[in-house]
Amino acid sequence: MGGSNIRVISVIRGLKNRQQLERMSTTPAVILLDGEANALSVARSLGRRGITVYSISSPQEYVRYSRYCRWLAVESGVVDRRESEWELFLLGRAAEIHRGSILLACSDAALLFIARHRPELAERFLLDDSNPEAQLAMLDKLATYRAAVGAGVATPRFWTAGSVNEISAVRDELVFPLIIKPLVSHVFFERFGRKFVEVQNYGELLERFASVSESRLELMLVEKIPGPDELLCSYYTYLGHEGRALFHFTKRVVRRFPVSMGTCCYHVTDWVPDLCPIALRLFQHVGLRGLANVEFKRDPRDGRLKLIECNARFTAANALVTASGYDLAWLVYCRLAKRPEPRFARFLRGRRLWYPRQDLRSFLELRRRGELGFHQWLWSLRHRKMLPFFRWDDPLPSIVNETRHAWRNVRRLARR
Repeated sequence: MGGSNIRVISVIRGLKNRQQLERMSTTPAVILLDGEANALSVARSLGRRGITVYSISSPQEYVRYSRYCRWLAVESGVVDRRESEWELFLLGRAAEIHRGSILLACSDAALLFIARHRPELAERFLLDDSNPEAQLAMLDKLATYRAAVGAGVATPRFWTAGSVNEISAVRDELVFPLIIKPLVSHVFFERFGRKFVEVQNYGELLERFASVSESRLELMLVEKIPGPDELLCSYYTYLGHEGRALFHFTKRVVRRFPVSMGTCCYHVTDWVPDLCPIALRLFQHVGLRGLANVEFKRDPRDGRLKLIECNARFTAANALVTASGYDLAWLVYCRLAKRPEPRFARFLRGRRLWYPRQDLRSFLELRRRGELGFHQWLWSLRHRKMLPFFRWDDPLPSIVNETRHAWRNVRRLARR
């Protein structure tokens, strides 16, 4: 009698395990690798649908505090050890319980890591469709610009900058102001806290080049396109089989901080029709697959859209894209989980994403330059806006953000 009960219990447990495996195969969990506001947006989008979301990121990232995410304490927070810590966990025994999960990159460093380790990672996780060679080319700014030239896409003038002698050889061609740009932006940003360095003349170029070249990072020189930040615009799509675009989404920049060189602090969704064919020409020329984003700036001297940079991943404005009707995280999830894919017909125009503190500082800088008055700034804020971190159903990331900002101000005042 006891033996039959044990057999019945074993059968029941087996059925439960099989049902659990079936649920896992139809509703796989998601692991977000690195990322900031974009990772938080993806976690909220998928978590609200009942999908289990994990995050591998530094302890300081706000996604850690989201109710829709479970943080995996893998990173120590030391940037130089980040990739080795990812490799040790994701390719080690500790990640066996996550086998079959979807692994998504939410930063350039994560994109680079997955591209480098794709065969080994693909044995354990579900990875989005991609052409690693094309992704790596888009991470390399010089390769991106050269690909654009090959595709017949307009770019600012640019030059390689491997040494002072190389710069001296093209001195007569250079135009100022000029940007010293790293070939790999995220590494440069981690070391210097900015994406590039702007110089106004040849003497300043040599001085600043000497200081940044000590980092031994590869650099290039790029002409700075004149005009305000509102001339910047972006295109998003997903490239399926044979490079076919599944949708077209465009947005514009209202302001950045720091002005003309920082990250966008005020976005607005808008239709920029002449941007789509140019962007697709570049993507299809390099053979990009999966998520794709590219930023251009309209040159006021000739009216042409000229390339700034590309991203083959979720970007910082992902929350705005989602709120406008194009839930990119859900699209990628459905493709990988073999579910019916959402169809994106038309996105909502005029939706705005606003970073209040940064935009205030942008206004103050523009006012000092005489380029934006107080009433003009207020008038630009009259529209309904969304914030990057705050959501009523998930307030903790925003609370942590504001608390940290307040403590930084307290410490700054204490030092004074």
